[in-house]
Amino acid sequence: MALDGIFLSSLIKEIKDVIIDCRVDKVTQPEKDEIILSFKKNRKVHKLLISSGANYPRIHFTDFNLENPKQAPIFCMVLRKYLNTATVLDVKQLNSDRLLVIDFKSSDELGFDSMYSLVIEIMGRHSNISLVRTRDNIIMDSIKHVGADVNSFRVLYTGVEYIYPPASTKLDAFNFEYDEFYKYITTKDIQFTDKFFTGTFTGVSSNLSSELVYRYLAKNTDFNLENAKNIYNFATDLFKNMHENIFLASYAKNGVLKDFHSFELTSLKDNEIEKFDSPSKLIETFYFRKDKHDRLNAKSSNLQKIVNTNISRCDKKIRILNATLKDCSTKGTYKLQGELLTANIYSLKKGDKFANLVNYYSDNGECIKIKLDEHKTPSQNVQHYYKKYNKFKIGEEMALIQMKLTENELKYLHSVFTNILNVDNYSGIEDIKNELVETEYIKIKKHGKTKKVKPTKPRHFMSSDGIDIYVGRNNIQNDLLTLKFANKNDMWLHTKDIPGSHVIIKNIGDIPENTLLEAGNLSAFYSKSKNSSSVPVDYTQVRNVKKPSGAKPGMVIYTTNKTIYITPVESTLKRIE
Repeated sequence: MALDGIFLSSLIKEIKDVIIDCRVDKVTQPEKDEIILSFKKNRKVHKLLISSGANYPRIHFTDFNLENPKQAPIFCMVLRKYLNTATVLDVKQLNSDRLLVIDFKSSDELGFDSMYSLVIEIMGRHSNISLVRTRDNIIMDSIKHVGADVNSFRVLYTGVEYIYPPASTKLDAFNFEYDEFYKYITTKDIQFTDKFFTGTFTGVSSNLSSELVYRYLAKNTDFNLENAKNIYNFATDLFKNMHENIFLASYAKNGVLKDFHSFELTSLKDNEIEKFDSPSKLIETFYFRKDKHDRLNAKSSNLQKIVNTNISRCDKKIRILNATLKDCSTKGTYKLQGELLTANIYSLKKGDKFANLVNYYSDNGECIKIKLDEHKTPSQNVQHYYKKYNKFKIGEEMALIQMKLTENELKYLHSVFTNILNVDNYSGIEDIKNELVETEYIKIKKHGKTKKVKPTKPRHFMSSDGIDIYVGRNNIQNDLLTLKFANKNDMWLHTKDIPGSHVIIKNIGDIPENTLLEAGNLSAFYSKSKNSSSVPVDYTQVRNVKKPSGAKPGMVIYTTNKTIYITPVESTLKRIE
């Protein structure tokens, strides 16, 4: 899954073809660790995304419009100062490694030409982007500052001389001879395993190395030092023709993305293969979803923690209430004993320790031995048992009320957690945070008037029959969607006894079966059971949906419903919002 030097080499031609001799039109920094350089060519804007993120560092053209912060970060301001209107002179990759340099020609404040290089290091958690002044090799700024306490060999911050990362001692995959190949694998003690090519050549990832070993063993029986010449011939022929046999594809198993490359991964031939016509489109499709999911999870992790803490609290409370109800289930015994003592009070006297009385409620009429307090009168002993009965009776009533409230709260919290997992933008996270503030799960100090943030709109789809379908993003939005926005004749859908979003089908008469199934799929997909099969989805007219008094956001009751069963898949319907 790593972006290796071999794949990167396939990107160079595409990038060069677009941006060489182009001027920088715009510089933005949507995230703390990524920038976008925009170029205009033939009246079309080309946006080059460069990410130094620890998880998915990469470079590629993008078609996405990413949201930018209100105030540009310092690194972005530096790039704008030196690169705005600058012309791209060259794009090069160093030694087939994950190190790219984009050379620019710019003009300074006095109108003199200046040369700058944007050095992009795609090296996992050590990835970085630095703007370097060519004439003296001084760093104008780096997106990540690295001090001597972190790296004693090289520092990266404004005003110091830029030093390239230590050169790899591995062989250049596109330029090596047999003698140096043999010397390298023998002196470096390279093991003949799946990692052989990674250990030998610069820019070969572990996954690609496994593929190359797989290919070699498909035609050869022995993979060892005695066959070094065969391995050399295999490698030289393969690397020589690699750029002539570009096979851009991603590989998935059961819908889960596994790997990608510009070289055909025959070892993954049993996977679902999706081909692409450009390296940028491939990377964007593969990484964007993963990267966005991780970033949203990071931003929503605090909310998840708050909700999980309250779910645990409710679970604990239910366990305590269940124990209380178990104790209260003995209340009938105390009532019976009180009634038997009352009926036989004439035969009791102070000082008795026990009373053996006939249980006239029983068909067999067996005797019951009842313990008495010898220091109390018969009347006081009777009152003792009735008090115990009443205590348990009241306790049971209160426990049942609390149980109902806690179960409803638990349903609400699970629905909030489901909404957090289904969030697909940062605004949606803010909406859920505001919901938790409103429901007092998050307490904030008020400092004067707070600016109201415009809430997000519901998800809006168009069915295959041209009918509008709306899906709530959070519980407050669910309430607005069902109770305010929808008409009484609109169709309402929700997963049966499963946390999820409210779904509304706008009624234009009879709703076609296809539209109903499509809306049902959306209801199941945006629920806690999105990865399950045969998910029950209830549907009824909005007129049959009511909100109980005092219920939490999104909590409703409904009647006269029907049920369909859906195995959810990601919708292919036209998305309007």
